[in-house]
Amino acid sequence: MVHRYGRKAYGESVISAKIVFGAGTVQLDHSAINPEWILEGNPVSRNKLLSTSADGTAKTLFWDCTAGRFNWFYDIDETACVLEGSVTIKDQEGSVRRLVAGDWIYFPKGSHAEWTVDEYVRKVAFCRSPLAKSFQFVRRVYRGLKILTGRDSAGAQIPAMFQG
Repeated sequence: MVHRYGRKAYGESVISAKIVFGAGTVQLDHSAINPEWILEGNPVSRNKLLSTSADGTAKTLFWDCTAGRFNWFYDIDETACVLEGSVTIKDQEGSVRRLVAGDWIYFPKGSHAEWTVDEYVRKVAFCRSPLAKSFQFVRRVYRGLKILTGRDSAGAQIPAMFQG
């Protein structure tokens, strides 16, 4: 529980609460696609890291790419929202879906997809390194205990700060 002045209750450590603003045009850095993944064309991709969580498990970045067709293999969880342009995604089962500005997609760690960019696509990506299985178990036990003791509501998936 966070109290005024950013201090945490119950002896938990204080996490930096410094807000960082970004203004103006974000300059993206060249970020080559693995050449072995490229299936067609000469796609050029760029990205810019916007933020990293205090524990290092989550990152937010902008990413864009020019025309081409390529595979992408996910070694982390990624939720992406298309900001501009479009892309056609073919998942590992062969299902195809075209995404345009405003559409979002989730790629779990271990998945792969074929990307076809006709002209250009720009996205914001929310990337997270999943917890190890042993930590996932401990977290489930901890959350269950919080629910049993009435310190958390069962099934609350949306963070409290977004729940009026």
